[in-house]
Formats: sequence, structure tokens, C-alpha cells
Amino acid sequence: MSDQYCPECKRATEVVFDHSAGDTVCSECGLVLEAHSIDETSEWRTFANESSDNDPVRVGGPTNPLLTDGGLSTVISKPNGAQADFLSSSLGRWQNRGSNPDRSLILAFRTIANMADRLGLVNTIKDRANEIYKKVEDLKSIRGRNQDAILAACLYIACRQEDKPRTVKEICSVANGATKKEIGRAKEFIVKQLEVEMGQSMEMGTIHAGDFVRRFCSSLGMNNNAVKAVQEAVKRSEELDIRRSPISIAAAVIYMITQLSDDKKPMKDISVATGVAEGTIRNSYKDLHPYATRLIPTNYVKEEDIRNLPTP
Repeated sequence: MSDQYCPECKRATEVVFDHSAGDTVCSECGLVLEAHSIDETSEWRTFANESSDNDPVRVGGPTNPLLTDGGLSTVISKPNGAQADFLSSSLGRWQNRGSNPDRSLILAFRTIANMADRLGLVNTIKDRANEIYKKVEDLKSIRGRNQDAILAACLYIACRQEDKPRTVKEICSVANGATKKEIGRAKEFIVKQLEVEMGQSMEMGTIHAGDFVRRFCSSLGMNNNAVKAVQEAVKRSEELDIRRSPISIAAAVIYMITQLSDDKKPMKDISVATGVAEGTIRNSYKDLHPYATRLIPTNYVKEEDIRNLPTP
């Protein structure tokens, strides 16, 4: 209830709002002060099939320009308590006759979204991966190929293009059984197909060792000072002519920094966190060791300690 001036009572009286009719009524004389008013407050209704579902959703999902109907098609679901022969009824038959031509795309987009969610990727990367898959699917060239590897490769390329790269091993961990080799082959296939279609080279973005440092250090439970030292060392390593992959350099620098701290990390743990083989880390460390005094910031450890780093 609230107070409002009533011309009949000639004073401010309490009014009652009738939600069903949209009328504002004086509680003393019954005069309708306002009729058919519009309620501008938020409306929360549950349209879920289950009455116990408390999700206050009252609209569908957003439109998807990659789908034929924009993702706004109607699907006739099986009602609660319906018998097993529901799909043989008239509604079920019409549902089957009007099958969604984008069914395979929807399933693919859902798989990409699940993989991206498990890796904690943002929506822009999901959308880019969807776009890449749609372009490849339109070329009709992926039939007979490993679908899980294709979808994982689309996500890998999207991460590269959005400057948020992930290692193939990270993508492989959520790829529903696709191996690193299969994902690598799928990536090369997709890039080749799209370059032929566009008539130009495909921009993939440049990978830097610093793109992986924070995630790797977090997995190893390193403190903030050590993380900053690794980031600084990795940044300085870009000025050197070290012919190693950025991921290998990041792993070697992490190993180097941890050897100078009280919380030393075994090479095996670093290998697990980074996905780089122990032999590769050892060889990369051997390449970086002569430049240790140039790489490691002296505000982290003394230069004397840097010179006493274990030889590879």
C-alpha cells in the first residue's frame, strides 16, 4: 500500500494496486484512481518443465547469426507425465518432420562451449571458435574426420587469434579423447582449408613465453615474488637468440627461478604443470644458463647466488 491523493475523499488516502486488472484503487471509497496501468518492475516467472526448478528465466537464449534460424526455432518437448509413445503422436510427428537443419552445428557449438568453460575461457573465444568451425563446416571438407579433434583445433586457433593462447596439451585435456597428434593435424588441416578459401595466409597471433607464465606458476603454487621474477626473466629472454619454443623457455625459466628460492620445485613437477618433457626442460635450461645474470632480476636474489646456479 501507498498514499495517494483521492479526489473523492479530497485528501491523501491509502491506495491498493490490483495487479490482475492494473487498477489503482482508493482503499476508503473504492474510487479507481488509475486504470490499466503498466507494471514496469521486473517480472520473474519460471517457465521450466519441472515445478521444483527455481530458475527465474522468462526468455530464451540470444540469437545466433551462425544458425539458419538465428537459434530461435521452436522445439516441442515431451510434456511431464506423457507416455513413451508421445513421439508417435501428431505433435511428435510434426516435430520429426520439421527437424532442425542446424542440429549438428548446435551440438558442435555446445561441445565447444563445454570445452571452453572447463578451461575458463571467455565468451569472445567461444564465439571465435564457433565462427571458425562454421566456416570449415560450410566447406564440406570435414566429413569423415575426427570431430572431437576438429572442434578442439578450432578452440586452439581461436585462443591464438584472441591473444589468449593455450598449449595443445591444455586443449587436449578437455578434448573428449582426441590426442595431441590428432589435434595438431586437425589444426594444420583447418588452417590450410581456410587459407585456400580466403586466398591469403591466416593470422594466428604470435605466442610469447609470458602468455603461459602466470598459469604455470599458479599450478605450481609459487609465491608472488617468484612469479614476478619469472615474468621479468621471460621478458628479458625475448632479447636473446634462444631457439626454443616459448613454452619450453617458460618452463626452463621457472625451473631456474625455483632453484634460487627456498621452495625448490622438482623438474618432474614443472614438467607436469607445463606439459613440457623433462629432457626438453633440461636442454632449454642448458641454453639459458650462460645468460642467467642477464635474465634473473637482482632485486629477487643476489648476483652472487645467480652465479652459483647449478650447472646443467
